[in-house]
Amino acid sequence: MKPKPPPTIAEGAGRPRQLTRQRRISELVADDLRKRILSGDLADGELLPKQEELLEEYGISPPSIREALGILETEGLMTVQRGRIGGGVVHRPQPAKVAYMIGLVLQSRAVDLGDLVDAMRWLEPACAAAAARRPDRHTTVLPRLRANIDEGMAAIDDSDSWIRLARQFHMELVAHCGNETMSLVVGALEALWSAQVDLHAREGANHGSFSDSTTRRSMAAEHETLYRLISDGDAEGAERCVHEHYSGVSKTPAGQKHGFDHTATVDATRLRH
Repeated sequence: MKPKPPPTIAEGAGRPRQLTRQRRISELVADDLRKRILSGDLADGELLPKQEELLEEYGISPPSIREALGILETEGLMTVQRGRIGGGVVHRPQPAKVAYMIGLVLQSRAVDLGDLVDAMRWLEPACAAAAARRPDRHTTVLPRLRANIDEGMAAIDDSDSWIRLARQFHMELVAHCGNETMSLVVGALEALWSAQVDLHAREGANHGSFSDSTTRRSMAAEHETLYRLISDGDAEGAERCVHEHYSGVSKTPAGQKHGFDHTATVDATRLRH
């Protein structure tokens, strides 16, 4: 039996405060529906109960139901589907939306790419150390890194494919480091950074410094070194390796890391493609 909000607030009671009470009722309904979405009781892509069913279930007025659904729609937990089979479509929270929102905030503050890569230089090493400490690393993160490295070496002469795989290596590392919070937060930065690489390197005329096969092979060797450190359970070594990996991108001329200008502003719109 589906939970209902406490029936302690009667709509229409006390006319001068009706709007305030309706707003509170809508929030209670939104809270209940939100919990059902986040718990999986209402699955991603599933239609919410029709308005008539919600009215009967919660025993409130249509305006309160519409306001509750509006709250959920603003939060991105549902969208209204028009047409013959219409209704509210459930959307579970997606990590990509976290990356997009962070990107929008950084873009609104005119934060440059150098600031973004500096953040990853300090945060991703912690993910590498966490991966090295995983007792199950040989069956979780390492197989994924191994597959990526092997695929990258097979595509080493194709700069476009290699750039994509190189970024995927870091995404896999963060996503399977074993700490869900770091995977979400640092993963959002990784996704945002990968979008910038797509814009400035992969779509550039010469693919930036990635057009140099020597650079690609050098970075591939760094990935291999990191893989072995994680395999050995060397958390400190893995942390240091990633920090040096990101620090190494500054070996190019000032403001030109990875062969493109890091003074450019973060562009969040790439995450919408």
